Amino acid sequence: MVHFVGAGPGAPDLITLRGAELLKQAGMIIYAGSLVNPALLGLCREGCKIFNSAEMTLEQVIDRMEEAHEEGLTVVRLHTGDPSVFGAVREQMDALDRLDIPWDVTPGVSSFCGAAGALGAEYTLPGVSQMVILARMVGRTPVPERESIAKLAAHGASMVVFLSAGMLDRLQEELLKGAYEPGTPAAIIYKATWPEEKLLRCTVGTLAETGAAAGVSKTALILVGDFLGDGYERSRLYDPDFSTGFREGVK
Repeated sequence: MVHFVGAGPGAPDLITLRGAELLKQAGMIIYAGSLVNPALLGLCREGCKIFNSAEMTLEQVIDRMEEAHEEGLTVVRLHTGDPSVFGAVREQMDALDRLDIPWDVTPGVSSFCGAAGALGAEYTLPGVSQMVILARMVGRTPVPERESIAKLAAHGASMVVFLSAGMLDRLQEELLKGAYEPGTPAAIIYKATWPEEKLLRCTVGTLAETGAAAGVSKTALILVGDFLGDGYERSRLYDPDFSTGFREGVK
């Protein structure tokens, strides 16, 4: 059995209880290199086979899983954050299906959640934004043209940009082609929830210079939108005048 497990955003105690238990039981762990806090490997039992997937190809990863399956070992494929967000897991699942090797998924806390927690931010503020866009800049890995940063920026919604900290100049240009203004609030969060976490508040217009001044060029998320500002409306859910299935509003 192969278990795809979300390691969480970085802090070892932010892995789920199920994920931690699977790590303790595993006979083989294939983890996502520098993106996963190595402290989590301390949960492994003695004799567990451990591989760093940063040094491996997809074919090598599947070969190790197939070997473990033949040996009757439980495998944990440990991905950063939540496996479903930029985790490159679908190709692994399809390969396992072709080999008739069973698998399942244990969700994890994504880094975009860790980043919001570190900033004390709420992505879906009433009257500001009710949509969160998770995106990335085009680089060595292509992005569908319809999903370019400039086109997504036209919404002016809360946006989280992954895998783009090394392209802040270009990212800033693309964001400003949409609904964001130079003064729109932004933030760079380096290694959210890790001990070396850095929180850099800025604006879209100062995004590139802020990253350069702090020496941040990788392992960081970029958050953009007015949800990082001070203005918003009160939630109707907790308004005294608002009736719900559990409470009658004041007339």
